[in-house]
Amino acid sequence: MDRAQKEQLVEELGQIFESSGVVVVSHYVGLTVADMQDLRARARAAGGAVRVAKNRLAKIALDGKPCESIADLLTGMTVLTYSEDPVAAAKVAQEFAKENQKFVILGGAMGENALDVAGVEAVSKMPSREELISTIAGMLGAPASNIAGAIGAPASNIASILSTIEDKAAA
Repeated sequence: MDRAQKEQLVEELGQIFESSGVVVVSHYVGLTVADMQDLRARARAAGGAVRVAKNRLAKIALDGKPCESIADLLTGMTVLTYSEDPVAAAKVAQEFAKENQKFVILGGAMGENALDVAGVEAVSKMPSREELISTIAGMLGAPASNIAGAIGAPASNIASILSTIEDKAAA
């Protein structure tokens, strides 16, 4: 890898660190290519991504970024799982770590907040952005449907009473 490629990689990593809602750092010693492809597919499906980069270049890219605190975690064979959604990458990494003993979460960062292993687990248990939006939308729609039901109920009650009176009159 020549100097220009290294500079380009540092720039790409810098953009990742700048724009990601969460970055999870893990060791992946002993994972097969198929395992890594599975991890990448899961991350992609959740709206995130996985990146393996040289630790030295990643540390250079971290300089001055909000998640600069993860620089100490970059030792050995590390992989970065990241996403714009502050929860997606943590969920993917946590689920993958449960299934693969060789995938060990070291920690991460959520913006300027450093996360240890317990912090990553706590973030992974939070609802995702889509789940929160659907919950809020449901809460906003519930009063309107209740009002519509209350307004429509007397009319349907009157109609059923009238049909009962008609049936009695016809009998």
